[in-house]
Amino acid sequence: MKDTLKKPVTLQQAIIYFSDPERAFRYAVELRWPDAKIDCPRCGSESHSFLKTRRIWFCNGCKKQFTLKVGTIFEDSALGMDKWMTAVWMICNCKNGISSYEIARTLGVTQKSGWFMLHRIREAMRNGSILKMGGNGPIEVDETHIGPSHRRCTAPNG
Repeated sequence: MKDTLKKPVTLQQAIIYFSDPERAFRYAVELRWPDAKIDCPRCGSESHSFLKTRRIWFCNGCKKQFTLKVGTIFEDSALGMDKWMTAVWMICNCKNGISSYEIARTLGVTQKSGWFMLHRIREAMRNGSILKMGGNGPIEVDETHIGPSHRRCTAPNG
């Protein structure tokens, strides 16, 4: 179901737009599943039922419950989708960047939470997806050596 209200253009409009928990939830669902095919993050099944009062899905495949946050940058955060969606809007629309202090002041969260949100959202923007790194897709990691050099540095004979 598409939202009939006009999408926010200014920060004030974004705060008002996302202050409605249902609207923020629907917006985040559209971000996560843009094709509107909701699948279980554990087993990938598209057979599920939605518990509207708790805003969770029950997967008919693995018989487990899952929320919008599972497997995304929003996971492990007690902050509501209203704050997350406003933070996403702020980061995407600030031409000169934004600090964790500014996010904290605007959303009424701690600077530590602002920093956490800022880094998670930046990572999602870099990857082009709100899903966490990992899951079903391949992950490529380059070889890295951390510590002193393998070769001994010796002074030339003098």
